[in-house]
Amino acid sequence: MIEFILAALVLLGAFFTLVGSLGLFRLPDFYMRLHGPTKATTLGVGAILVVSALYFSLRTESPSLHEVLVTLFLFITAPVSAHLMAKAALHLKLRTIDRTQNSDHPTA
Repeated sequence: MIEFILAALVLLGAFFTLVGSLGLFRLPDFYMRLHGPTKATTLGVGAILVVSALYFSLRTESPSLHEVLVTLFLFITAPVSAHLMAKAALHLKLRTIDRTQNSDHPTA
């Protein structure tokens, strides 16, 4: 039974990672592209790391903390790096498409 739960979590993680990667590839401007790796891909990789932690904790009968630490690091650093990239893009006045243009930030 636990194998089915782990397999479902792996598939869910792979789906989120795929959606995040496609978003990074297909979305039209920098600000929209930030959502791919910071939202969906973070959830996808996080789910796969949780599955890995559960699998190795059950297999070796001792808690697997490496994956938990990597997941914690990922969930802390992804939003911070996205925020810093967005601030740098605003500072450099990167072009936006009409759908993402804000009245406070005109298109360069």
